[in-house]
Amino acid sequence: MRRIYFDHNATTPVHPDVLEAMLPFYKEKFGNPSSIHGFGQEARSAVEAARGNVAAILGCDKGEIIFTSGGTEADNLALVGAARALRKKGEHIAISSIEHHAILNTATALQKEGFRIAAIPVDKSGIVDPEDVKKALEKDTIFVSIIHGNNEVGTIQPIEQIGKILNERQVLFHTDAVQTVGKMRTNVRELGVQLLSLSGHKINGPKGIGALFMKNGVRIEATMRGGHHEKGRRAGTENVPGIVGLGKACEIAMGEGEAEQKTVRELRDRLEKGILERIDGVTLNGHPAKRLAGTTNLSFGTVEGESMILSLDMEGIGVSSGSACTSGSLEPSHVLVAMGVPPERAQSSLRFSLGRGNTKEEVDFLLEVFPKIVERLKAMSPLANRAKVK
Repeated sequence: MRRIYFDHNATTPVHPDVLEAMLPFYKEKFGNPSSIHGFGQEARSAVEAARGNVAAILGCDKGEIIFTSGGTEADNLALVGAARALRKKGEHIAISSIEHHAILNTATALQKEGFRIAAIPVDKSGIVDPEDVKKALEKDTIFVSIIHGNNEVGTIQPIEQIGKILNERQVLFHTDAVQTVGKMRTNVRELGVQLLSLSGHKINGPKGIGALFMKNGVRIEATMRGGHHEKGRRAGTENVPGIVGLGKACEIAMGEGEAEQKTVRELRDRLEKGILERIDGVTLNGHPAKRLAGTTNLSFGTVEGESMILSLDMEGIGVSSGSACTSGSLEPSHVLVAMGVPPERAQSSLRFSLGRGNTKEEVDFLLEVFPKIVERLKAMSPLANRAKVK
């Protein structure tokens, strides 16, 4: 049975060149980058070269990059570290209602420390209005976090416009760019952010590695205690193979990203158009244009999302019903609920996220088998049969 992967927003396969770059640092180049002998300095040199590649894709200085264990830790470090460092200035934090749980759950934890959290709404397309950001600000607002590209519906936020508002008010601005770095332009100077999170495994790099951009002059409190790694901002021996892999993934994305995303967008549009033409009652969740090139989130009315996922899996096709971190949850997507999507429609949603390696043949195979699956599930659905009776 063929295997087709349409879940690149959850994770991506490691690029062969990334793996090749990493392997020596698991074998002969195994030194600790904090050691002053040759073995350690060989590793240190590789870490700093990778730091340069990450900085290059963001348009920042090398010294503004902090390596972490992934996007979740980068989000936690940004939010918790900044909140605690700025507490004397205020205790009010604003985040969008469609943030990744790495931000949402961290904000909830900060509430227990006495911080006040405001949720900024989105419109029916999942877009944050910069005016709503302005309305959410209070005299003691110290931090705002708005996700750059949403992991579930793919909507791209007007980060530059929001950045101008917050910079005028001198409010620290963070964006979770885990889904956008390597897939679209993410120059931190243009975006106007002081903090930005990214992750290796979303851009054909390895799992277990990410980074936080922190603008020079910004102060955060370290959330991990130990040695003076990463200039005292993140303790722990560096994951040298992972860092090398992340650096290589960023280098590849800078060279191939634009052409690759054009191909991915064309495949996404072919898939989306084919589904809409072949299956009745399907609706698009999210903005039709302002979204990630490879993402489409569709609702199928009376058919339950998990049933479609399992049926497609039996055909060797991998898709998702939302965030990879909440798969298995029976609750409707908080992103779709925030967009005003009715719960039953939210429960019938699927996310198709395409990426490197996907082909027209794979899309066409899905379009061949998927309508039959939906037709079969509709025939079994109590909601669909109830609608027929009415």
